[in-house]
Amino acid sequence: MKATDRAAAGRSYVLLMLLAVLFAGPFLWLVLAALKTLVEWVAVPIHFLPEAPQWNNFTDAVTQINFLAYTGNSLFLSGMYAVLVTLSSALVGFGFARLKGRGKRPLFVVLLATMMLPSILTLIPTYVLFSRVGLVGTYWPWVLWGLAASPYLVFLFRQFFAAIPRDLEDAAIIDGCGYGRIFWRIFLPLSRPVVLTSLLLSFTWMWGDYLAPALLLDIDHTTLSVAITQSYRNPHGDYIPTVQAAAAALYVVPVMVIFLFAQRYFVRSVATSGLKG
Repeated sequence: MKATDRAAAGRSYVLLMLLAVLFAGPFLWLVLAALKTLVEWVAVPIHFLPEAPQWNNFTDAVTQINFLAYTGNSLFLSGMYAVLVTLSSALVGFGFARLKGRGKRPLFVVLLATMMLPSILTLIPTYVLFSRVGLVGTYWPWVLWGLAASPYLVFLFRQFFAAIPRDLEDAAIIDGCGYGRIFWRIFLPLSRPVVLTSLLLSFTWMWGDYLAPALLLDIDHTTLSVAITQSYRNPHGDYIPTVQAAAAALYVVPVMVIFLFAQRYFVRSVATSGLKG
């Protein structure tokens, strides 16, 4: 490498390291807060490092509530939604990419336009609808949301499927395959990076959702995110912030582990989904 190339590479690495510290900072601060005592938590000036790490805060976070049960609820809802929305989005994306029909392009534009609507605008109407049909307090809303597909994931699948050569599809049709078989036997196996990315993104969306479980589920069947915000009180009824911080740090771990294992597929799908419009 030339001297200029090495200098440019060095600047890039420094920039990436600074960005890594910037993005990891909030989580590091959360872990440090979970290791403090209540006195250090409210101290002024701020104590950045705990004098004696309080590892018992993590023990209290797991034992003071039914942590495993709430974690199981979150895993079930997030996993179920991720699988359903990935399959439904793949089907819709395949239709937009490979099938012909009148009004397909305007319909796709309308689908993309829905991405601009903040989800908070539809939250209250959605709650009223589910309340009138008797689905509040059940897991059926997450099933319906999963079956309804996601506009962003539809776009992701559509871009990937549109980049697959037409000759592959024509050869399958000549061999007698219908579009259903082409999707399941050819296109879906080829889209493994996008499928894994869709599973990762949708799982993360639902894992981090707080408003929907807080509105639609009771406290015994809710998710871990809601349980953390409504639990961990002392005998006087006040919240214990250090234990809540420990629970929040544990809450982040599953998503971090999943992303570390799936990051290469995530990068690959982002790179390939924009090859063809």
